Amino acid sequence: MNRNLIGSLAAIAPSDVKICGFVASVRNTKRFIFLVVRDFSGSVQIFVSKEENPELASICSTLTVNSTVEIFGEVYHNPSVKLGGIEILPQKINVVSLAPAELPIDENSSQELKMNWRFLELRAPENRLIFELSTVIEQAMRQYWSDHNFIEIHSPKLMGTSSESGSELFSVPYFGKTAYLAQSPQFYKQMAMNAGFEKVFEIGPVFRANPSFTSRHETEFISVDAEISWIESHEDVMKLEEEWIQYFMAVAAKKLGSRVQELYGKEIIVPSTPFPRIPLATVKEILKKEFGCVSQKENDLSPEEEQLLGQYVEQHYGHDFVFVTDYPVSVRPFYHMRHESNPTLTKSFDLIYRGVEVTTGAQREHRYDVLVSQILEKEKTEKDSKLMESLKDYLTFFQYGSVPHGGFGFGLARLIMKMLGLPNIRAVTLVSRNPKRLTP
Repeated sequence: MNRNLIGSLAAIAPSDVKICGFVASVRNTKRFIFLVVRDFSGSVQIFVSKEENPELASICSTLTVNSTVEIFGEVYHNPSVKLGGIEILPQKINVVSLAPAELPIDENSSQELKMNWRFLELRAPENRLIFELSTVIEQAMRQYWSDHNFIEIHSPKLMGTSSESGSELFSVPYFGKTAYLAQSPQFYKQMAMNAGFEKVFEIGPVFRANPSFTSRHETEFISVDAEISWIESHEDVMKLEEEWIQYFMAVAAKKLGSRVQELYGKEIIVPSTPFPRIPLATVKEILKKEFGCVSQKENDLSPEEEQLLGQYVEQHYGHDFVFVTDYPVSVRPFYHMRHESNPTLTKSFDLIYRGVEVTTGAQREHRYDVLVSQILEKEKTEKDSKLMESLKDYLTFFQYGSVPHGGFGFGLARLIMKMLGLPNIRAVTLVSRNPKRLTP
């Protein structure tokens, strides 16, 4: 007999069905036993009369929460049943696996203990919804890119040099040499631009040896990257990103908005475009004037400043997103293009969503001689005499005809964390990786 999903039972006329799932609760009274069984699509009540079905009642009395079962029976519509107005009168119950009476975690367990038993924590419907939401968003991202002639790439995760900060590299032995886990697909996105692909994207893992235990950092996470050619400035990149975000947020709201509201009490708000844009220097002035905030990072934003900026933008712009633009050269990579009118500033931006940075982007420097000059400058300021040598392969991408281009890297987990109002990125990560965790 084919399996019926619990979520489809309401549409079935009274008939024989087969369901499979986890036991969510057992209520044993003097005359009856009530089970609630759930699969990914929903939950249903199972009703057993001890007098009429003593054999099934005996089986049910052994069941524990989180045991797995197959149930064959008749589905009935019963308006008095609070759980969807339907119930199943079983004819046969197969116990697939019996769970221990006590679980190693409960809702009051610490986050670290829950991480040790992540598969148990993920059984909760609200936790499954996180990954349903991620799936819907990624599919919508790809649909947007497909509709706009992007090519998907898969860049190597083993590299011979750093792609971002040399201080955040994981090194691994590689046939008598040292390789590094990729911190981003940046160099290969730029290679694709100079290969004439014009528009590319990648969704894949990146690795940062960042000894941070904040609520928004992991040592391995999924980065969403895009790069486009023939742009005139970083404004073209921001315009692309805001339209892309508006698209996938609208799809998410349509497909899962009601369930997010039900399980998290949050509305998926589809943002209007254009997003607000505020230069970093102006942001600093606003935060000092509005909040008396004295910056700890002169040329960047601290997490506290991002949070305050999110509050300000929501209050004054009615928006969840804001682009912070024009970061100084000192806090941006060598490959960011600089403003002609003020070469101390880069044509770059961060995107802040509800007080947390979710994107870094920029127009890239595509002119070979300028790139060489900026690398030499970085060598001097960072006292890294081997920087130019380590980038010789990267520089070849620009020696045989190059094109103006730019792009961004986007943190999907951070977006979902803030969308659902969750306190920590570990809650939206399938299995956490941080400086103290390599298991499960």
